[in-house]
Amino acid sequence: MTAGAEDEPASPGGHGRLYVVATPIGNLADITLRALDVLRSVALIAAEDTRLTRRLLDRHRIETRSMSYHARSGPGRTRELLERLRAGDDVALVTDAGTPGVSDPGEELVAAWSAEAGAVIPIPGPSAVLAAVAAAGIAGPRWSFEGFLPRSGRDRLERLARIGADPRGTILYEAPGRVGATLADLAAACGSQRPAAVCRELTKIHEEIVRAPLGELVAAAQSGELTLRGEFAIVIGATDRPTPGRGSSGSRDLEAALAEVERRAAAGTPRGEAARQVAAETGLPRRRLYQVPEGR
Repeated sequence: MTAGAEDEPASPGGHGRLYVVATPIGNLADITLRALDVLRSVALIAAEDTRLTRRLLDRHRIETRSMSYHARSGPGRTRELLERLRAGDDVALVTDAGTPGVSDPGEELVAAWSAEAGAVIPIPGPSAVLAAVAAAGIAGPRWSFEGFLPRSGRDRLERLARIGADPRGTILYEAPGRVGATLADLAAACGSQRPAAVCRELTKIHEEIVRAPLGELVAAAQSGELTLRGEFAIVIGATDRPTPGRGSSGSRDLEAALAEVERRAAAGTPRGEAARQVAAETGLPRRRLYQVPEGR
């Protein structure tokens, strides 16, 4: 069996240990001493992208062999890694950046080895979620992490509506090509005055954190003022204000908003655009406003 760091938990039955190792999200110096010890001592590193992982290993003069393990690897690679663990080899699981299983591959292998009562040992470290929460300063003491939103359809609308109705802060990830559209949808669901922050390229040389109400961030994205390149975390601020459309006056607020959508639609604005405008102004979910009245 490959020896790990001396103070690591023992593995039952002589089997190997699966280390879930957090790696830097940008700056290669952001790695813990414990993570380096583990990466040096294991028999094998299962990496999302072996080329990217090799940069980290070379930086810290680690010669451990790596094997690719990503979302498209298929069940055969999972079985191969499980066989190594059963044979007594310690394996480190890493992704391109951050922690395996947190909006990144790894959960399947962890679940499979856990089901066999194998030792799974987390090695915590850099986290884009926590970095965004700390740097934005608006998430509050209680917040939720949504990862990546669905790209379209009913699932996306429902997730946005839940975010808008939640007074806690919310953190999500987004690809650069969709940041503008997601900010617009968030403004419609949460209200244009809800505080937010766009965190770009965290820990990297072009790190940028822009804090503003959602409506202003939408305008900045549309005008080109907001740089839409790199990796993004979006923070929706916590709010103690009652969410529009909820509470004792909720039904009246919804009726008034629906009436305003009707007025704009009658004046020639497409119903979808009218619903989007009123949602942004009131904070009500757009899907609730995009309704055709009975009898029409």
